[in-house]
This record gives sequence, structure tokens and C-alpha cells, in this order.
Amino acid sequence: MEKDRDQTIGLPEPARNGQVSLEEALWGRMSVREYRDQALSLAQVGQLLWAAQGLSDASGHRTVASAGALYPLEVYLVAGKVEELEAGVYHYLPGEHGLRRIASGDIRSSLASAALDQRWMETAPVILVIAAEYERTHAKYGERTIRFVHMEVGAAAQNVYLEAESLGLGTVFVGAFYELRVQSDMELTENVTPLCLMPVGYE
Repeated sequence: MEKDRDQTIGLPEPARNGQVSLEEALWGRMSVREYRDQALSLAQVGQLLWAAQGLSDASGHRTVASAGALYPLEVYLVAGKVEELEAGVYHYLPGEHGLRRIASGDIRSSLASAALDQRWMETAPVILVIAAEYERTHAKYGERTIRFVHMEVGAAAQNVYLEAESLGLGTVFVGAFYELRVQSDMELTENVTPLCLMPVGYE
């Protein structure tokens, strides 16, 4: 599906209830590093992105708590195999619950290389990238910024873990990578620091 870069790609409305209880998701959650060669649907992708950083009410609060409600996190989708979505790098827009394409082409192999050559990553149909703009938090919290932002990343990643389990998918938190290479491969600006890579797919 070809879209101009400045055009928002709408995602299906996120579900507010599922077939798996919170306790079942916590019990089943585990790190997965092997994935089937099977595409994800746009609805699955949208649900994962919403869990990571979507809106939870009309006033703009999100699914993850944020110090001072400053929301320094930005979530990106590296799509390799998603139904009705061409391969590329997409920025998740919580307010619109949509995607904006920032780069074309499948860069999963490049990200695997940047992640200390963890080649298994490129078999996942998508990779979620959680990044931060530290300055949003620093303006208010100064030296506590890094602590607060990293707490928030952990909460967002756990949401992705639990949502993946609820959807019958698997994921893992990857923190070993060269951030400047990931930044370059994804065509991110210098003020956006990638902090976490989360491949997602069918186990």
C-alpha cells in the first residue's frame, strides 16, 4: 500500500478487551527469539503500538505512566511482513492512532547487524523500536531525567510483552545495539535516541 510520507496511515481501532486475562498473560510471558515466516495483520500491529504508547483517555493520557505527563517516548515500527503495509520504517502517532512513513524498504537485516549481528532478529515480521527525546523530561526534572525515562521504557516494553502474549505472539527486549547505527538506518533525527528493539512475531 503506497502512501506519501506526510500522509497518516490509519490503524484499526484498538480492542479494549481480549480473550486472555492479565494473569494468564503474566503467566505465559517469556522472551522469544525464533519466529515463524508469517505476516502480521495491521490490526495486530496497531494493538501492539497502542499498548506501547497509545492514548488511554480523551485528555491525552497514555497506556504508560510518564513523569509529569511529558511523554518523552516515541515508538517506531520497522515493518517487514505486515498485511496491507509496505516494508518500511513508520512513526507511531498516538493522537491519531496511525502511522507516518519515514523510510521505505525492509531494514530488518540492517537492524540485526546493528544489534551485534543477532541475525535471528531479521526473521521477525516486525521490530518495534522504542526511542526517547530526553529533552522533554529534562526541562522539568534535570538530573533525574535518565532515571525517569528509562523507567518509562521498561513499562512500555512490558506492555508490549503482555499484549504480544494476549495476541498469541512472541517478543523479546533487545538492548544490545549500536544506537548511532540504528538511528542512521531508521533515518531518525539526532535528538531521538533508540533505547529498545522488540522483534515481534509468531513463535
